[in-house]
Amino acid sequence: MVITGLIVILIMVLSLPFIFHKVEENLEIFLFLMGIGAAAISSKMSLELVMEALREPVMIAGAVLIAGALFFLFKEPFARFMGNVCIKFPVAAVVFLVVLLLGLLSSVITAIVASIILVEIIFQLPMERKQKVVVCILACYSIGLGAALTPIGEPLATIAISRLNQDFMFLMRLLGKYIIPAVIVFSIIAGIYAARVSGRKDAASEIAATSEGEGDAYESLLDEEEIQEDTWHGVILRAVKVYLFVMALVFLGEGFEPLIDKYILGLSPQLLYWVNMISAVLDNATLCAAEMSPAMMANPLIVEAILMGLLISGGMLIPGNIPNIISASKLRIGSKEWAIYGVPIGLAFMVIFYLLLFVIKA
Repeated sequence: MVITGLIVILIMVLSLPFIFHKVEENLEIFLFLMGIGAAAISSKMSLELVMEALREPVMIAGAVLIAGALFFLFKEPFARFMGNVCIKFPVAAVVFLVVLLLGLLSSVITAIVASIILVEIIFQLPMERKQKVVVCILACYSIGLGAALTPIGEPLATIAISRLNQDFMFLMRLLGKYIIPAVIVFSIIAGIYAARVSGRKDAASEIAATSEGEGDAYESLLDEEEIQEDTWHGVILRAVKVYLFVMALVFLGEGFEPLIDKYILGLSPQLLYWVNMISAVLDNATLCAAEMSPAMMANPLIVEAILMGLLISGGMLIPGNIPNIISASKLRIGSKEWAIYGVPIGLAFMVIFYLLLFVIKA
């Protein structure tokens, strides 16, 4: 009965945001309710879990609030700075460097800070909204992967190091040969895409108009439509939504533990690699904690398979990674819109890394 209920909730989480627009618009509340339901069905609901769910999002939401407020206060100087950068350099080069540097630096400055910087830069790029969405998703893949190189980059890396009883540079040694080239590839793809969709001349003229003071510097970089200018209300609401989102993931991760224990643990590395695609909707740090064991160090391939499966699939959907959550909230990217680009990209890289891990390496 418990397993059946959890499977029903998992199917709802995977399907309803794509079927009903109202659910998509209120994704944070929906996931929160699903998390409460999962924790209740699996009898995991407790005061301790509630306190953890209240405590866990504080740092992330706080960082989003503080950074959002700073960018809001200094939006015009930042817009002018980005305008000058886009005038002096091709937009494609700017996009390439942003995706590359944030991906590599995220292991030092954390995925949270990197994603906050990312959305503010993307917000200013002289591109159409749908083009910004594609660049954003590629960059989130880069950040999500790069942050796993050190235990300070993201929770998954912290938990992996702890569970495996390894040193600070362990993940760099184990996964660097996969992650660093992947970050470079995502950067190249983003740069090529930007080159194809952006004409430098048009971009320069648009930004030049901004720097000359024709209207508000921030406003002139906005598209006709959906990405609206920030307000204090928007800054605060975004932090609240991120808080609720992370809180929902805590409940979901704990609630789905019986399902993970019954059907996921004990699978072969090849199957576990693909099954870990559920991290697209569940907190990958929770899955990492459930699946990792010091005994796995006897066969490092298992550790590589688990971590790479979690990291790549975490970029497929909005709930899969903190950079996705922050970026989708700022740029108002819907679940369906993210999936249209995120899922094919993720599947392609899942296939590539499967071949690298289990075919070519073997």
